[in-house]
Amino acid sequence: MKKWYLVLVVFVSCVPLTQTSTGDPGDAKVLSLSDQSYEPQIKTVRVYPDGTSPEVQLLPTVTKLGNWNLVLEFDDLQESRDSYYARVIHCNQDWTKSTLSDLDFMPQYNEFPLLNFEFSLDTQIPYVHYKFKLPAVKLPGNYVLAVYRGSDRNDLIITKRFMVYDSRVSFSRDGNLLGAGAATNVNQQLNFTINYKNIDLVNPMDNVNVTIRQNQRWDNLATSVKPTFVRDNIRELEYRVFDPSKMLKGGNEFRWFDLRSLNYPGRNVQRVDKTQKPFHVFIQADVSRQGQPYAIFNDLNGNYQSDNYDFRNPISANYAYVHFTLRSPQPVDGAVYLNGAFTNWSTSPDYQMMYDAIKKEYTATVLLRQGYYDYQYVVKSATVPYDYFEGNHFETENDYEILVYYRSFQPQADLLVGYIQLTQNPR
Repeated sequence: MKKWYLVLVVFVSCVPLTQTSTGDPGDAKVLSLSDQSYEPQIKTVRVYPDGTSPEVQLLPTVTKLGNWNLVLEFDDLQESRDSYYARVIHCNQDWTKSTLSDLDFMPQYNEFPLLNFEFSLDTQIPYVHYKFKLPAVKLPGNYVLAVYRGSDRNDLIITKRFMVYDSRVSFSRDGNLLGAGAATNVNQQLNFTINYKNIDLVNPMDNVNVTIRQNQRWDNLATSVKPTFVRDNIRELEYRVFDPSKMLKGGNEFRWFDLRSLNYPGRNVQRVDKTQKPFHVFIQADVSRQGQPYAIFNDLNGNYQSDNYDFRNPISANYAYVHFTLRSPQPVDGAVYLNGAFTNWSTSPDYQMMYDAIKKEYTATVLLRQGYYDYQYVVKSATVPYDYFEGNHFETENDYEILVYYRSFQPQADLLVGYIQLTQNPR
């Protein structure tokens, strides 16, 4: 497949990536209540609060009940627009589908056309950029936005998670970083108290579940965290987490590169090969950071920003093939993957790295839009740690979100009654 494509780009300067409709039963798609693109030409899928500054892309996919400011944006790497629709799916706190009907959580009919789109301008790969304002919902909680083609809800294009909260509880934090013995060398613990004077919580020990999320990652959660003490007389839940399984590792600062300009590439870009279109970008070769001392980086905590310094019009941003290299004297016992927000924090085959025994290095190539990217290397193995190449430090600066869910009786749903963002080791 690679050889065929390289021959093609010699003769064609503007290469659309096409994808046929999935009418063939052999191409059936399975709904996943997670962040996922179901066709390879769907790229740079983001949900964030609406705004003109690139920095809004770094904000979580969370909004307050009544504040309908979240937008979906994505690129469809085709020359012509398609007919896309969206609907909202209500989920439990563990991201399984709830038993609620659409009428329970939607104030209007649950199907919305995607009508706001733009065609790219003079880009090496043509694409259509879509923007869609997420609809209002009636209940706080977890939701998945599903985008599909035409009237066929099984012809899935995108699923993207978002959350809506209602500020019914308040938080206080003692600021102490405590742990269980040696666990403090790599773990970060958040001690906090929840005050629920403004809401009646029935049996909070069983019906209240707290989720702690690090750096907006879905692969790094502490779930079903229970209070250490329930003080019903003053309506407080105190959380002092001493169980290492409910703590989160500090990890390491993320590796990063600046590809906001293809003409004048930024830090950690080794070179840009312009003899082919789309251009090929080579990131400086990386080595393992296991066992190295902690070093401060100004990273985006694993996130990325789409931005274009070559032409200030965002719709003129180009896509390029980005080549990653990780030097390793020998292969590890497991599969190695690129990881970051641009991979949806998944160990997808699209981001698996291949080992070259002669060069003694892992390599991977990914088609990415111009921007500023954080990334890391992770291992999927029964014997090798997930963070084998990155290392762990309690000093690492990380963003955290605390989500408080209450399982109500009417409606029988997990309501997101509290939400707060915190930073550990802020710079």
